[in-house]
Amino acid sequence: MVVGVPREIKDGEARVALTPAGARALVDEGHAVLVEAGAGAGSGLGDDEYAREGAAVVITASGVFERAELVLKVKEPLPDEYALLRRGQTLFTYLHLASSESLTRALLDAGVIAIAYETVQVDGELPLLFPMSEIAGRLAVQVAAHYLEAQVGGRGVLLGGVPGVPPAEVVVVGGGVVGTYAARVAVGMGAQVTIVDITNRRLRELDELFGGRVVTVYSTPFAIERACRFADVLIGAVLVPGARAPRVITEAMVRQMKPGAVIVDVAVDQGGCCETIRPTSHSDPTYKLHGVVHYAVTNMPALVPRTATHALTNATLSYALRIANQGAAAAVRDDPGLAKGVNLWEGRIVHPAVAEAFGEAPVPLPA
Repeated sequence: MVVGVPREIKDGEARVALTPAGARALVDEGHAVLVEAGAGAGSGLGDDEYAREGAAVVITASGVFERAELVLKVKEPLPDEYALLRRGQTLFTYLHLASSESLTRALLDAGVIAIAYETVQVDGELPLLFPMSEIAGRLAVQVAAHYLEAQVGGRGVLLGGVPGVPPAEVVVVGGGVVGTYAARVAVGMGAQVTIVDITNRRLRELDELFGGRVVTVYSTPFAIERACRFADVLIGAVLVPGARAPRVITEAMVRQMKPGAVIVDVAVDQGGCCETIRPTSHSDPTYKLHGVVHYAVTNMPALVPRTATHALTNATLSYALRIANQGAAAAVRDDPGLAKGVNLWEGRIVHPAVAEAFGEAPVPLPA
């Protein structure tokens, strides 16, 4: 199979979908790997490294898309890439389709087989989302600590405080992977941390994990409203696999927050869990509304592309090999977890949550 790796064009996106080691693994299985020139530069991976491992370096994105049967990306295609896609081509990347009807319709029109990293599921876990969620959770606190600084519009509060002065109050809404790693970093930096989650079992697990060093609160509108009032930092970490994130933080709640408080909505990829959130970019990452700093960059892990690229390939390579070795149809037929990753199949919506987001009925995968 011909496997293509184009250079990412999203604002600030310096990750690449495949490392040279990953390219070597595909070449060793008899596949041709095409890498767009400069695709790995942002992650410190040169064209010569890919060439040494048997990949062909292609000058243009069109040269990659035209020949590739399987396209590996990090982020969803942008409008400039829509026309490069073709029917029957397999696209394997983060998609978050439920939050973007325009992207969904473009991929349906192109007739691609769209397999989303974020909905591949094994034993209830999301193995291809996990590494980026882990990174995003850690970064969320680093970002929040910076935007609490007065010079960038924050409250002028040191996250960990100093002796005699209380630390910042960090509220994490959602106790999954993002929320857990955000809480871990915030606790490590000395903040006072509250985690809000809708599952009692998860709250018990978090209480045990942190040994009582965080406050755990069962999620209700009342509890979230109260948490918003005292938060210096509010981290949105709500996830419903494949679906649009529920808006659990209302604009009325944001209005009650302290002036200069910071919201980091990591759920923005899926539409965001805060009513006042709109997507931002690395070149223009924040805006202020109701006196509150909002950070909503949709590709946060691109802040640390060296780490993120290697973590991503570690997670996705075995699946890419399976698709390349067997073809998409056989691979998803033999692997129920990979089948859950299929969002679109040649002009039809397959994933139930994506179909529901647009008021349609999902179509079964071809037998």
